[in-house]
Amino acid sequence: MKNIPTKDRIIDAANKLFYAEGIKAVSVDAIAAQAGITKKTLYYHYKSKDDLITAYLTSRDQPNLALFEAWFGQTDGGLADKVEAIFVNLAQAAGHPKWQGCGFLRTTAELANMPGHPAIKVGIAHKKKFEAWLAAEFAAGGIVAGEALARQIVLLMDGAFATMLLHRDPSYAESAGHAARVLVGVAGSESNYKL
Repeated sequence: MKNIPTKDRIIDAANKLFYAEGIKAVSVDAIAAQAGITKKTLYYHYKSKDDLITAYLTSRDQPNLALFEAWFGQTDGGLADKVEAIFVNLAQAAGHPKWQGCGFLRTTAELANMPGHPAIKVGIAHKKKFEAWLAAEFAAGGIVAGEALARQIVLLMDGAFATMLLHRDPSYAESAGHAARVLVGVAGSESNYKL
């Protein structure tokens, strides 16, 4: 643990604790202890808990997007197959005992009374990147209404996240994936498809 830079140890600890227990339930003291440092050292790297929450979400951005892209890219078939595969893989991930839903949505819910919080801005940017990536994939696949379709898929995805967390039932992601498959299939087969 000594060879890992202190800032990385702090983020690793924040990721583990914030994701498992929520941002309001976890103290800065707990994160410092998990990272094996003093609270003073933590505050040397992050000026406040709010800065740490923002860094926590920022650290999740690219890995999560890369995972969705990998699930999409590793799937044979057309766009509908590839989009459904994201949901199928999400359902498999949600079956893990440590799965606690979407860290971006959970953090946003905890900060709902603070709409200007920097972590919410990170969450918004993350969701918009995913939507833009989907829209680009749809456009590359010849779907004219790709942006509107991407928005619908994001709604299905976030609905699946919320419902799976509520019911602790990964099959909701599979159902959302089936709906996504139908939407993408229809959009890809009809040139005058309106969303």
